[in-house]
Amino acid sequence: MSVPAAANPEMIADKAQLVEHIATGCKPKADWRIGTEHEKFAFRKADRSALSYDGNDGIHAILTGLMRFGWEGIYEGETLIGLKKDGASVSLEPGGQVELSGAPLETIHQTCDEVHSHLAEMQQVTDPLGVGLIGVGMTPNWRREDVHWMPKGRYKIMREYMPKMGSMGIDMMIRTCTVQVNLDFSTEADMVKKFRVALALQPIATALFAKSPFTEGKPNGFLSYRSHIWTDTDPDRTGMLPFVFDGNMGFERWVDYVLDVPMYFVYRDGKYIDASGQSFRDFMDGKLPALPGERPTMGDWGDHMTTIFPEVRLKTFLEMRGADGGRWQSLCALPALWVGLLYDQTALDAAWDLVKDWTVEDQLALRRDVPAQGLKTVLRDTTVQQVSLQVLEIARAGLKTRNVLDRGGQDETAFLNRLWEIAKSGVTPAEELLAAYNGPWQGSVDPFFDEFAY
Repeated sequence: MSVPAAANPEMIADKAQLVEHIATGCKPKADWRIGTEHEKFAFRKADRSALSYDGNDGIHAILTGLMRFGWEGIYEGETLIGLKKDGASVSLEPGGQVELSGAPLETIHQTCDEVHSHLAEMQQVTDPLGVGLIGVGMTPNWRREDVHWMPKGRYKIMREYMPKMGSMGIDMMIRTCTVQVNLDFSTEADMVKKFRVALALQPIATALFAKSPFTEGKPNGFLSYRSHIWTDTDPDRTGMLPFVFDGNMGFERWVDYVLDVPMYFVYRDGKYIDASGQSFRDFMDGKLPALPGERPTMGDWGDHMTTIFPEVRLKTFLEMRGADGGRWQSLCALPALWVGLLYDQTALDAAWDLVKDWTVEDQLALRRDVPAQGLKTVLRDTTVQQVSLQVLEIARAGLKTRNVLDRGGQDETAFLNRLWEIAKSGVTPAEELLAAYNGPWQGSVDPFFDEFAY
């Protein structure tokens, strides 16, 4: 999740201003960038337990330790809640998950270098503390009561509101990790096409990256339990968004959707004010119960947009949100997948041809079934495994056309290698974990922390 939006005191006059703000995301292809976000759990190596915020080996100690690499603090009041440097930021998820929101970069080579540098810095800080880091969709052993809440005002409000809307919102907040990629668009029509392709194919990414088969030390019956958790978190702000495929989809249609999502909070003077369940439309009319008579700023709009959690999210760029957290290779594979599909016109057209006749019922069935069945999920007369092979072929062709080489002359297609292994075998990362659990791990998830730590 996010740190507070950059303060923007510009008052909102009308809806058209919000539409214009989204439209500012339109960029010529030469200015398209890649932003990768990834979360990871920090744990005590001695007993594999979750970290608190305070203490000699706590999350605060990690943040302050990173400052020696040039990171500057982000504060809520006097509380250190994140870091920033060179267009990137480090933020805290509710249960202490540490997230890198990478800088907008030109190539996957660069974003992978950024991931490597970040993890190297993290390890230099965490190793002396006796702390390890793991990437996985859901913590394999912690109970809710084992996890320490981070001292951020927005999380207190969400913690109280989430259980009113679904049974798994708390789990989403404190026991899951994801990896995401943020990509640009050139025009409103380009945004719509990319949004539709990305939304339709999000369950394919979920299957390829599925890595959350355990809950509290036991198999949970799912391959991506993280993805399943989102189905019972808050229906007002999650899901597949069928309206994206309607003929009137565009910037204004998206703004209407966001305006109708109930609010969580308003940020004022370093503090979060509870506005949970209230209407941003009322706020624009000066009728918000939490702040009677006040009207919102563009900063308020930016904060509100961070509380929308569909499978693909539009800001002034598109966020792909369907993948479980994972190992180092998967952190680079996700941007490779989506850049290959969306940043080359021929690839984008081919991806659209693949999904354009999928019905809303097809899409919802994929979203429902993939978390449990992964690549074995049936779609009409084929399987998600077969679709994933088609998708990867399109992505590979798109990256080949980009022809972006590293210093050794290697193009970006190599970052898809791990996904090819998964798709060809039909075995997801979650199923590999389950095989280890039922085999050499002898019914314990403890070895996971040793074998899969960064």
